[in-house]
Amino acid sequence: MYNFRTDLASERRDIYQKANNLEQIDGIEATKEDINENIKVERVKITNENGEKAIGKPMGDYITIDIQKLKIAQEEELEKAGEILANELKTIVAKHVDSQGEILVVGLGNSYVTPDSLGPKVTNEIEVTRHIINYLPQYVEEGTRMVSAIAPGVLGTTGIETAEILKGIVDNIHPKLVIVIDALASRSIERISSTVQLSDTGIVPGAGVGNTRNEISQKTLGIPVVAIGIPTVVETAVLVNDCLDLFITKLQEEAKSNDYLNQLKQEDNYEEIKEALVPKDYNLIVTPKEIDDLIENMTQVVATGINRAM
Repeated sequence: MYNFRTDLASERRDIYQKANNLEQIDGIEATKEDINENIKVERVKITNENGEKAIGKPMGDYITIDIQKLKIAQEEELEKAGEILANELKTIVAKHVDSQGEILVVGLGNSYVTPDSLGPKVTNEIEVTRHIINYLPQYVEEGTRMVSAIAPGVLGTTGIETAEILKGIVDNIHPKLVIVIDALASRSIERISSTVQLSDTGIVPGAGVGNTRNEISQKTLGIPVVAIGIPTVVETAVLVNDCLDLFITKLQEEAKSNDYLNQLKQEDNYEEIKEALVPKDYNLIVTPKEIDDLIENMTQVVATGINRAM
């Protein structure tokens, strides 16, 4: 299997297609939709074992929402992005649970590490209803769905695997579905905190940065798991590869007939760059200097999407 070093199904598909010079991959269906000039939605469906083996993701639906110019997004643009996420989330949740099924929202990550704090920040903004329905039902509109939320922390501070914590919660409060929010790794600088991936196949925390933890999925919890992930970091090798592409483009504009540069730009140089960086421990995990603002914007988008969908 390829060392994709990305959690995004759409990126894995693109990498596999490019490496094998394929137009399509057996077992993978994909469609794209432009919502407006700043928001695009791509839907990837893995339908069989060939698709699973090709990109290393289980069969299921993967929806990628790309939000351009997030750094300078205004309030109405963030609201629009949240609305798009809500619509996609409604659709994917409706496949697994009815409109009254209780939902547990889980924010993965470390609240003290900004690029990893998205999950805990989102859980703080979730409109929880379980306690009100249980103890003050007279104040709740009939038909309100039970929603609860938790940020279980990370293994380094709790000493407990997140999957173990969630298994105990699920066995006690019996939700019908779990929504997990986590920070992801990407193979593109442009996607950092500007892409949302939805999937109904669960999640393996830390997989994108080489710190794989126990899987959180229907197989481990016994109920459907919908994952919402947003890339917040890339490897140095990715950064160098993207910068190399930009550099080559600049040179091509000055010397368009250079065949060597054309060939170099068409190739994925990630593995070669990584091989040069790893022996010196230079293949760092990096994040942009504006990550604080980006996390705040994406927290609003994700929290709005979940609250409206529920």
